[in-house]
Amino acid sequence: MKIKPLDDRVLIEIIPEENKTKSGIIIPDTAKEKPKVGTVVAVGTDEELQELIKKGMKVLFGKYAGEEIQMEGKDHLLLQRSDILGIVE
Repeated sequence: MKIKPLDDRVLIEIIPEENKTKSGIIIPDTAKEKPKVGTVVAVGTDEELQELIKKGMKVLFGKYAGEEIQMEGKDHLLLQRSDILGIVE
């Protein structure tokens, strides 16, 4: 399945959180927070948005933002422009 976002939307591949702490303690799934960082897979048709956000960039988004989608066995989010909080450098 291939998705092309429209207007001011961005398709993000979620970067999973670490399963262990720095000291080696394994964190169970029930104790993990939702990931807040992802890699841009596709950008919508808004020209201004296409200038700001490019494919491959890492972005920070709100904890409960967007619509969750599963594609090719990976978790993705379809976000609106306002859900993106910043670019990770």
